[in-house]
Amino acid sequence: MICGNAIDLMRQIPDGAVDLVVTSPPYNIKNSTGNGMKDGRGGKWRRAALVHGYSHHQDNMPHEAYVAWQRDCLAEMLRIIPGHGAIFYNHKWRVQAGLLQDRHDIVSGFPVRQIIIWKRKGGINFNPGYFLPTYEVIYLIAKPQFKLVKKANAHGDLWEFGQEAHNPHPAPFPLALIERIIASTTARIVLDPFMGSGTTALAAKNLNRHFIGMDLSPEYCQMATQRLLDPACFKRSGKPTRQHELFEPVVLP
Repeated sequence: MICGNAIDLMRQIPDGAVDLVVTSPPYNIKNSTGNGMKDGRGGKWRRAALVHGYSHHQDNMPHEAYVAWQRDCLAEMLRIIPGHGAIFYNHKWRVQAGLLQDRHDIVSGFPVRQIIIWKRKGGINFNPGYFLPTYEVIYLIAKPQFKLVKKANAHGDLWEFGQEAHNPHPAPFPLALIERIIASTTARIVLDPFMGSGTTALAAKNLNRHFIGMDLSPEYCQMATQRLLDPACFKRSGKPTRQHELFEPVVLP
């Protein structure tokens, strides 16, 4: 686990040194035109954990700045994977000011090989202008030599996984989803530059792979470290059950 700015940290990694990147960045949701999310008043987002933003990141950048940031992140991810490497980049399409944001402005120009639909269960839609959104998208951005392991290509491109419960992070990955991604590859070193509660690290550990986890928030780095020590801690109480010393940031040489 490395605590710090994702781009700054990735720039310290040599070309082609990481086999696989699996990540879900902040979605810039507090820049939403929807009622309540932007300023925390409540409205349709009053029960959403992200109404308060992430720890150490308010998730409210001007759209153009957000797109430029994410493109810089993807450029670094692409640099540090080898010719057989891949990036699984999870994001969410959403309607802004009546128009669909499909994230083409972020991923255009990168070698997107496939879009995987992650269908979530449940949800509430307060907007009468469109149907209930029930999915997120995972862009498979792959170098030319990337291949799945034997029989993994039998999976379809529509995956249904429930959202993870009892996780104190405001936007956690389902562990089973990340395990499917990693298990479908031969990757030995897996990177998540927006590690959050450590789901990618835990999935890599469960599959006997090496991982590098990065996050700007010392709170989330500590949360992920506690979860690796006790993978069941969130399932029991929705919060870490052990108290450890504050996570000490690791700095790459």
